[in-house]
Amino acid sequence: MAWYLYLAVVAAGFAAGFINTLAGSGSLITLPLLIFLGLPANVANGTNRVGILLQNAVAVSSFRRQKVLDLRGGLMLSAPAVLGSILGAQIAVNLDEQTMRRTIGALMVVMLILMLARPNRWLEGRTQMISQRPAWTQLLVFFAIGMYGGFIQAGVGIFLLAGLVLGAGYDLVRANAVKNFIVLLFTVSALMVFLLNDQVVWSVGLIMGLGSMLGAWVAARMAVERGAAFVRWVVIVVVVVSSAELLGVFDWVARLF
Repeated sequence: MAWYLYLAVVAAGFAAGFINTLAGSGSLITLPLLIFLGLPANVANGTNRVGILLQNAVAVSSFRRQKVLDLRGGLMLSAPAVLGSILGAQIAVNLDEQTMRRTIGALMVVMLILMLARPNRWLEGRTQMISQRPAWTQLLVFFAIGMYGGFIQAGVGIFLLAGLVLGAGYDLVRANAVKNFIVLLFTVSALMVFLLNDQVVWSVGLIMGLGSMLGAWVAARMAVERGAAFVRWVVIVVVVVSSAELLGVFDWVARLF
């Protein structure tokens, strides 16, 4: 690669690490870049997991040092997500990605409405729910989210936040800490599937991972220092942009001009 492409890979990794740590959908930046560099879509999907693994390791470590990570709750909700991620990674080639992108975009719009209409649910959390053992419906939801994350990753953080805030009772700062812990664990299992199918380019993945780790470190500190209100607005912006991309709004606007 030319030297400026290395800079682009690091910069994309930083942006993705920052966005993924606070919200999600950072892979909407990194996946197109990896494909632009000439990687087949499935190899780009696998290579992208290297940066995701590294950024979440840094984010989880930072959240834990800042004492906002609920390790017990994260472990309980990680189990179904890890199982789902293995299944999602294995069946990735059999799904209609275009239909899925439209569906995910529509779901993000619904979540945006919930965030704007009921802000207190996202800012305050419901502490009485956190100490409870997860219901089977919660486990099923996190299995489905893990399966989607194993499939393509892009946007999975948004749905994990929704499950953790609306379903498990966390506020946005603590939900982000648990979200990064869950993604860290199921990325390990998903990455193994891609490795076994020889769909990971380590050289590019590790370079992108350097930027991702720095972005994750900055974002984790900002999340705790600035609080749930700041994180909520970051999530709102990310959801608006991500849903527009997934629903093809940007392509439609581009055709107008």
